Amino acid sequence: MRGALLSALVCAAIAMGGAKAHDLKPGSIQAALAGSVSVLPQWPGLPQGGGADIPPGVAPEGTGYAFDGSGHLVTALHVVDKAVSIDVRLPDGRIVVAQLVGGDPATDIAVLKIEERLSPLPDAPLPAPGENACAIGNAFGLDLSVTCGSVSAVRRAGAGFNAIEDFIQTDAAMNPGASGGPLIDAQGRVIGQLSAIFAAQADTNIGVNFAVSARLVRRVAGDLVAFGAVQRALLGAGFAPLPREMRAVTGGVSVRGVRPGGPAETAGLKRGDIVRAIAGRPVYKPQDAMAEIYLRRPGEVVDMIVRRDGDEITIQIELDGLK
Repeated sequence: MRGALLSALVCAAIAMGGAKAHDLKPGSIQAALAGSVSVLPQWPGLPQGGGADIPPGVAPEGTGYAFDGSGHLVTALHVVDKAVSIDVRLPDGRIVVAQLVGGDPATDIAVLKIEERLSPLPDAPLPAPGENACAIGNAFGLDLSVTCGSVSAVRRAGAGFNAIEDFIQTDAAMNPGASGGPLIDAQGRVIGQLSAIFAAQADTNIGVNFAVSARLVRRVAGDLVAFGAVQRALLGAGFAPLPREMRAVTGGVSVRGVRPGGPAETAGLKRGDIVRAIAGRPVYKPQDAMAEIYLRRPGEVVDMIVRRDGDEITIQIELDGLK
């Protein structure tokens, strides 16, 4: 676990929420379950599934789902990063060996590879708050189960779990066992990957749960499959929160520094500018800006809405890559 009050799920699972069965497209849950797996890592010094000091079926296990039709699965990195070996339990009950393709500590996303071919789960567009959401996870190591609720918020950043956060917040309940599992919409499409919860003194659900957005999962896992690591785009600028007196005038973040010769300076961004939006995404804190840039690849061009001397201007910046 990652702490008492801010507790990421070593593995997360599910308890009932609020969406009703008739709100879901027929067969959507079954199709999503058919593309989901229980992840069974063996951690150093512990037998698979835990040890004598861990209640049976509690940990360390997790969840994953099919990313493509070539045997690649996505899961949460914290489920498998310490593992000496990894198995997955398929929907039909068979247990097969999985290999770790790669992981990204900044986002807590990992990719596994198995020989079996499962049907990949399609991605959903960005949902709206109030829409249905169902979580699929390996509840307390008891194998896959489903809980439903709603989308509470989108584009959450700065929750304190990962360096880069682009979370979908949901009240679909999660408890130890579900990390890495899919959060799906009413059509069975992936909204996000189950990742973390706010918990009070214990890793039990209190209805404030987070899934990495499907967009960020696609971005990171795609690079892990293709390159083994994330190809990061660089802006060449740093951000700071606005002082309280400025927040009475405008939202946004302040540009605290610009790297000489970098993409931001080349495009005309200046120290002291106030960035209000990046690529159409409102920016309220530095973590919002960091997430939106991380979602981009080197060479992409982003529009930045900037407030300067009381005027609002648009700056186009072509992002650089790590050299």
